[in-house]
Amino acid sequence: MLSETLQQGLSDYAIGAKVRTLRLRKKMGLVELGKHTGLSPALLSKIERGRLFPTLPTLLRIALVFSVGLEFFFAGVRDKPLVAIARKDQRVILPERPGTREPGYVFASLDYGATERRFNSYYAEFPPPSEPLRTHTHTGVEFLYVLQGALRVHIDAEDHALHAGDAMYFDSTRPHGYSRAGSRTCSALVVTTG
Repeated sequence: MLSETLQQGLSDYAIGAKVRTLRLRKKMGLVELGKHTGLSPALLSKIERGRLFPTLPTLLRIALVFSVGLEFFFAGVRDKPLVAIARKDQRVILPERPGTREPGYVFASLDYGATERRFNSYYAEFPPPSEPLRTHTHTGVEFLYVLQGALRVHIDAEDHALHAGDAMYFDSTRPHGYSRAGSRTCSALVVTTG
């Protein structure tokens, strides 16, 4: 049995109403939805009426029938398009790795206020290199646009020199790292997916 607090918290998402809306859009009855999901019409009815909160596997079965992701059921309802502003004076500057005395770069999220991001964007600054280049990997792809200075991008065993105005797109599952080239200030816009 769920506590009143948990029930209220889950009710706020209106999962049952969203399931019902999807079903009616497809002009599908509870019996037909039950055949597609392997769930009983009675169970589906309880979910739609908010009498039962589905488990994630149950909800995923329903989501697959309607070709939506689980996020569809948990995203907040918006009356207007998403707009998120990241003010320059409100950015939090973070080092490449916490606890590093002299990081290879520092960065600030440019889209932290956007709740349904499909990519991540950062402003990065590269201090003079003081330690050996460190590489990292992450899922997806990465896009760099050098705003000022010169940047060395190391991918696998190859170095690429980028200057102000240059851009680069690459598979970020490959080991990669960055370092400033030269003595001038270096900064870049970095966009990642995954």
